[in-house]
Amino acid sequence: MAIEEYTQKDAIGLAAMVRSGHVSPLELMEEAIQRIEAVNPQVNAVIHKMYDRAREKAMGDLPEGPFRGVPFLVKDMRAPFAGEPMWMGSRFLKGYVPDYDYEIIRRFKQAGLITLGKTNVPEFGLTFFTEPELFGTTNNPWDLKRTAGGSSGGAAAAVASRMLPAAHGSDGGGSVRVPAACCGAVGLLPSLGRTPVGPKRTDLWQGLIRESIITRSVRDTAALLDVVQGPDPGARYYPPPPNRPYLEEAGRDPGRLRIAFTTTPFMGKKVDSEAERGLKQTVQLLEDLGHDLVEAAPTIDRLSISRAYFTIVIAELQAEIEHFEEKLDKQASSEEFELATWVGALLGSRLSAQDFLHAQRTLEMMSRNVGHFFENYDLLLTPTIAEPPVKSGSLQLKGLQARMLSILARLNAGRLIELFGGIESAVEDMFDFTPYTHIFNISGQPAISLPLYWTKDELPLGMQFAAKYAREGMLIRLAGQLERASPWADRLPPVHA
Repeated sequence: MAIEEYTQKDAIGLAAMVRSGHVSPLELMEEAIQRIEAVNPQVNAVIHKMYDRAREKAMGDLPEGPFRGVPFLVKDMRAPFAGEPMWMGSRFLKGYVPDYDYEIIRRFKQAGLITLGKTNVPEFGLTFFTEPELFGTTNNPWDLKRTAGGSSGGAAAAVASRMLPAAHGSDGGGSVRVPAACCGAVGLLPSLGRTPVGPKRTDLWQGLIRESIITRSVRDTAALLDVVQGPDPGARYYPPPPNRPYLEEAGRDPGRLRIAFTTTPFMGKKVDSEAERGLKQTVQLLEDLGHDLVEAAPTIDRLSISRAYFTIVIAELQAEIEHFEEKLDKQASSEEFELATWVGALLGSRLSAQDFLHAQRTLEMMSRNVGHFFENYDLLLTPTIAEPPVKSGSLQLKGLQARMLSILARLNAGRLIELFGGIESAVEDMFDFTPYTHIFNISGQPAISLPLYWTKDELPLGMQFAAKYAREGMLIRLAGQLERASPWADRLPPVHA
């Protein structure tokens, strides 16, 4: 197969080649393996390879799903894949091999996708950069010195560098949309409950986390959402089912929409001029397409929402570490975790039930506020990130703060860490890079990041659209229209397969 033919095909295109007999699933697997081996040493997106298992699957009886024989990657984060190790970027999970499939993994398999490996993530998926000590930094194929985003950074870098056309991701505050924005890909946050988190959980991070995919084309995003959406046994809630397959929505006219837009950060404090230019360019494109654009935004109390969100996350982190202590039958210690993770867990251990419930109530009230805002608009447009992809390492703890926290962490001094600033200190700058994404995880609404802008340095900076609850169809219709009006498929990063 010619290099151009493979890299130009999206997942639907590769599946069509298999159905027509142009290539066999095994030939497609070998092609994908060659691409991964050629590019991964520079990008470091794939940290666990499953080549032999993939070859065996390709030669066997594959399900007759819409993506039969298409190569795929799974995010190594809270997504058990029977018989394969799950590290979640942490030394502490060494030796953990789940004996069951996550529900969304089962659905990927039923769709005919063949998993070639697992992608890199930050430890426990806690940061918006993918720089785990265990596996090393994932580099952005547009500039290897810059972040690929996180926590689905490995997935986005693999897709952007043309290793394969689509990969699994998950999003608890922007973890699909942020890396998609950094790498020039399409990243969807589905509505709360749209995609399953079974068979053993009904919520992740109190409903903040949703499972999804990262792709290069809107139609792939739509078609992959078709195969994974829907409740599984024991699900406590599910949004209204779609009126028609999402793949059909990708080609439909969205009609004339009333779209609010803003560059005002919801949780951070600043926005770069490049992000402002990207938004202005996108507003102009939307107006040219006939939509009504209004500068407006919901009112968000930055500090109270930041504190509440962070409180939920560190409480969940502490509970998750305790869960794995029991499962792995070993005691957690600071030596087996990165500094930021261990400090977060220590802070989580200091929380009371009252702290947790107060944080939940704060987020619930914000959700109602955002819901009322959307009564007057079909969509809200923002930049996905506040600035172009930053240099790798620039968002890490450093200097005196890192040294002091390291000492306190080794002492397990949660109380002293609180006195050092605790949650207040942690959230002050935490959301400056990603001030726009979290509120839709909190509100349960769907949102999508589209690669609509490149900076003067030829770096991608995605634009985010959010819709009312359960309105993924509207998002996909508009995304398809924008893809046709301002195509991005032919843009190739300097490092690609």
